[in-house]
Amino acid sequence: MAQTSTALRHSDHDVTDDTIASIAAVMARATFETTRLAAADAAALAAHVRPGTLVYVSALPTKPFAEQRGVVEAVRAAGYEPVPHLAVRSFASAAALSDHLAAMVERAGVTRVLVIAGDRSEPAGPFRAAIELIESGLLQGHGIHEIGVAGYPDGHPRVAPVTLDLALAAKLTAAAETGLSAHVVTQFTMTPEPIVAWLTRLRAQGIDHPVRIGFAGPASVTALLRYARICGVRASAQAFARNVGLVRDMLGTATPDRAVRGVAGPGDRLGDVSPHFYAFGGLAAAVRWSAAVAAGRIALDRAGGFSVTPP
Repeated sequence: MAQTSTALRHSDHDVTDDTIASIAAVMARATFETTRLAAADAAALAAHVRPGTLVYVSALPTKPFAEQRGVVEAVRAAGYEPVPHLAVRSFASAAALSDHLAAMVERAGVTRVLVIAGDRSEPAGPFRAAIELIESGLLQGHGIHEIGVAGYPDGHPRVAPVTLDLALAAKLTAAAETGLSAHVVTQFTMTPEPIVAWLTRLRAQGIDHPVRIGFAGPASVTALLRYARICGVRASAQAFARNVGLVRDMLGTATPDRAVRGVAGPGDRLGDVSPHFYAFGGLAAAVRWSAAVAAGRIALDRAGGFSVTPP
C-alpha cells in the first residue's frame, strides 16, 4: 500500500509539472494590446518581453488618427513590432486611410495591421466592412504582408454565429487570394469553455490559421465586468460572475488564470494558438503577470486556475 501511495504521489507530481510546463510554453508566445505607451509600460516591456514581440495598438473612435500614429512610433522605438488597428468605418475616404497607413509604414516600419470594421454604426466613408479593405489592394500597395482579423468565441451582440463564421472564412479567403498572410485575434474571453468550443468548431471547418486568443490582463473585477458589457462577451461574463470566489470582493483584482489554463490544457488539438492580452488594468501589469506565468512561477489550484508565486 505504501508503494502504491508513493507511486500515486509521483504521478500527481508529474501531471502538475507537465501542466505547468504546458501553460508556460503557451504563455511564452504572448502578444499585447494597448491604447498608449506610458513610461512604466515601456519599462515593463523592456524588463520582461523579448524585443520584436507584437504589440497591437488599438484605434479609439474618439481619438484622432495622429494619436494612434504616435503610439505606433513609440512601440517601434522601444524595440517592439507595432500592429495598428485599422477600423475601416472611421475613415472618411480611401485617401485618408491610405495617408494614415503610409505615415505608419514610413515612420514605424509597419508591415502588419489588424483590420476591423470598427464601432461606428454608420461608416464615415466608403468602407463598411473589413473585407472591403482586404480586397481593395490598398494594404498590399503599402507593403503590408500580414493582417489580423477579428474572431468572436463569445459571439456578437448584434450578429448571429453563422454569420460570424461565414464572415471570418470570407476574410481569410480574401487575404489568401490577394497575397496576404492572415491570423485571427479574438475578443477577450473570461472563461475557457467558449474558446475551446469555438476553436474546435473552427478547426473542424478546416480553418487552421494562427489564432491569438484574447485575455484580459490583471484588472479589477468591476472593470472587467464593465468591459465585458461594452465588448458584448455576455456568456463569459455571466459564467465569471457565478464564480463567488472571484466576485466576493468587487474591488479585488482578477486574473485570467482559469481561461489560460483551460486553453493550454488541450494542447495541439486546438492548433496554432497563443495568448493576446488586452491591458484593461494597464499594460505594465499584464506584461509582468504574463512573464511570471511564462517563467513557470505558478501554483495550480483545484478551481482549474493557478496563482503566481513570488520569484
